[in-house]
Amino acid sequence: MRHQKKTINLGRTAEHRKALLANQVCSLIEYQRIKTTLAKAKAVRPLAEKMVTLGKRGSIHARRTALATLRQKNAVKKLFDDIAPRSTERNGGYTRIVKLGQRKSDSAPMAFIEWVDAVQVIEEKPAEEKKAKRKEAEPIAKQKEPARKPEEPATKEEEPTAPPAEEPKPKKRKWFSRKSTKPEE
Repeated sequence: MRHQKKTINLGRTAEHRKALLANQVCSLIEYQRIKTTLAKAKAVRPLAEKMVTLGKRGSIHARRTALATLRQKNAVKKLFDDIAPRSTERNGGYTRIVKLGQRKSDSAPMAFIEWVDAVQVIEEKPAEEKKAKRKEAEPIAKQKEPARKPEEPATKEEEPTAPPAEEPKPKKRKWFSRKSTKPEE
């Protein structure tokens, strides 16, 4: 019988699984949110929540226990200094799993695992930067177009001689045979 043997094996040996989960929790602490498979996210959640519980205790013994599990000093320091104090009022449920759909290559179900308390601040900054870059690119393109319009009559006289000779070459298909493409190049 399998009573009380609820470990998610993930197709790995015990040592490999412990190392994988410790590294995932350290990445979660460092980046606040990680993208992984749904099975790994479900396996990481209990360990991450245990680490936050240790962080809330704040004792030397709890710190050493967390360090024995995670094996990274900077992750333990950030856990005890930043993440655990944010969730002092919570009695559990420090992480959230958001399903993303399936990965293109092997159709594995993917998910984000993130801290419940600190997700919104991180998402807003990259979104604003991306939008700003797109807005900057459009005015530059608009400025260049009017500048080219007066030059177009002069360039149209030069273009008919050179581009027609160059345009047919790229249109030819190179997949027929190598012999037909080598003499033309």
